Amino acid sequence: MFRKIAALVLALMLLTATAAIAQQPGRQAVPPPGLVDRLDELINGHLETDHIPGAVITVVAGGETVLSKGYGLADLAAGTPMDPEWTTLSAASEAKIMTAIAAAQLISEGRIDPAADVNRYLPGFRIDDTYPGRPVTMNHLLTHTAGFDADYIGLNGSGPVGIEPLGRSLAEKQPIRVRPPGEAMSYDNYGVALAGHLVEVVSGMPFDRYVAERILGPLGMDGTTFSQPAPPSIDARLATGYRPDGEGYTVAGGRYGPWTPTGAGTITTSADIGKLMLALLSADPRLGEGVAELVTRRHFTQDPRVPGIGYLLTESRHGDARVLSKDGDLPGFHHETALLPEHGVGVHIAYNGDGDANAAYQDAKIVRNAVLDHFLPERPPADPVPVPGDVSAYAGGYRASVTSEYSLAKVTALTTPVTVEVAGDGRLHSTGISADPARYEQEWVHLGAGEFAEAGGTGRIVFGHDGTLSGGSDQEGVVYLPIAWYQSPTLHLVLLGAGVLALLAGLCWFPVLALVRRGRADRVPGPVRAAHAVAWLTGALGTTFLAGFLAVVSDGNAMNETILTGSPLLTVLPYLPAAMLVTAGCMVVFAIVGGRRGWWRRWGGIGYLTMTLCAAAFLGVCAYYNLIALGDLVSPGGFHAS
Repeated sequence: MFRKIAALVLALMLLTATAAIAQQPGRQAVPPPGLVDRLDELINGHLETDHIPGAVITVVAGGETVLSKGYGLADLAAGTPMDPEWTTLSAASEAKIMTAIAAAQLISEGRIDPAADVNRYLPGFRIDDTYPGRPVTMNHLLTHTAGFDADYIGLNGSGPVGIEPLGRSLAEKQPIRVRPPGEAMSYDNYGVALAGHLVEVVSGMPFDRYVAERILGPLGMDGTTFSQPAPPSIDARLATGYRPDGEGYTVAGGRYGPWTPTGAGTITTSADIGKLMLALLSADPRLGEGVAELVTRRHFTQDPRVPGIGYLLTESRHGDARVLSKDGDLPGFHHETALLPEHGVGVHIAYNGDGDANAAYQDAKIVRNAVLDHFLPERPPADPVPVPGDVSAYAGGYRASVTSEYSLAKVTALTTPVTVEVAGDGRLHSTGISADPARYEQEWVHLGAGEFAEAGGTGRIVFGHDGTLSGGSDQEGVVYLPIAWYQSPTLHLVLLGAGVLALLAGLCWFPVLALVRRGRADRVPGPVRAAHAVAWLTGALGTTFLAGFLAVVSDGNAMNETILTGSPLLTVLPYLPAAMLVTAGCMVVFAIVGGRRGWWRRWGGIGYLTMTLCAAAFLGVCAYYNLIALGDLVSPGGFHAS
């Protein structure tokens, strides 16, 4: 009898324990019907079609993990499968969520004043007082509104050893402030790294240790670290990041660096991100009193009519619901995390491959939207009714606020033009606002007061009194700033094309001309031969530069790694147009003198003058995009390619 009673008691204890475990946050419940099949179809399709080795996904809802699954391989050579619990990943900018939480903890404890000048807390260096009376604050750093230029050339490395300390790197690599703080969102890795440094200064402990003790440990995120090198138990499980290389793959590099609060060198698992999502959605007290609310509430918007940003979590809309999201991208790794705060739903998806034409970036957003659709189906939007009137004041060219002004990275603006044109009464047509290739061209219907609704979509854009275009973009921390006609990438491409054609013509023509004249009795005067030689050298320098530049940009995935890590080619290339300044200057002199002294027949003189002008146009475009290595003679920020 006693044994039967003991067995019954034991069975009841086991049932109670099992039920309790099932209710613990982070434990996986039964996945929602239909969701797994939909995600299997989507993700497996991405791996096959877009040339990506593997993926992991974690979905939370109702205070628990409802789905956590891996697809494909974490390591192709070893054949290791992707596992959301076991496989560790380069976290990329997902780490910024933890940086926001760390800063919010010290703010909520009164140890950091979010509205105070950050120089109050910096012992070793100071942020330049570029705009007197308008200091940079922690609120600016956590909302991408500090106004720093985007200079990240050559910042990262391929290994975790010998990384420069965070504070020293920030002091040495402080970018120029290009706009007053609080005016416009512009995704800012330097600002986030500086926020992390303030955390370590105020707390008195290294940033990686602070995060481990105050966030990772309390939440049980055992597969996450900000330390470089990572602990062996975490590093041994690290997935390999790949980029496509023909039919195969190349291992991607450039994931390590000094700015760990931004994600460089940080490692995590999808399951750990699931724990983080649950903590934010439930306002988990282990994060600190009021910390989750502080991180997730809106702190800045370009215009109240469009979404804004919390602390490093960007707002968007899914139907009528507010979405907070953070994507993360490093060579070989692409993440997307999204929360529906009012509905208790969160999703994290990650790929360990760039995909063809960097497809993984958009694939992650497609999966995110599929999960959000499952829990909160979007209703088709009603057709907007246009407000008739002249909308030509909004037409023109625009540039993303993240465009660098003073580094080589400015060249990205040359290939990402944003244009707005009048498409009829109360309508606009745009190109380039959305990063989604399927929505590269969009039509907008005027709702009044500079607000437009996307025709056939759910987007909204607003034109501010300062000329900014906000909303509409699915890129984080981006608004669009108006540009003058002479700043148009289309114009620059025309000038660049004309210069390239003239330089190629000169490179081919002058050797042919020399061979033809070698067999003739008339001798070419020395000054004319010198003019021809200088023109040929100008063409050779320009053509060599163009070939090297195309080698860098021909593979977008490889280019991302090259920009982050720097390369001898990136270092050398800008010296070629610098040399062209000398040879083209000589061409100007020869064109003027030769024209006056009659060195050439009519068409020969016109041809030489045309080549001179085209070479000048070519160099003008190079100078505008910081492609000439002349340091402060070209731009206040100098050249930062290495």
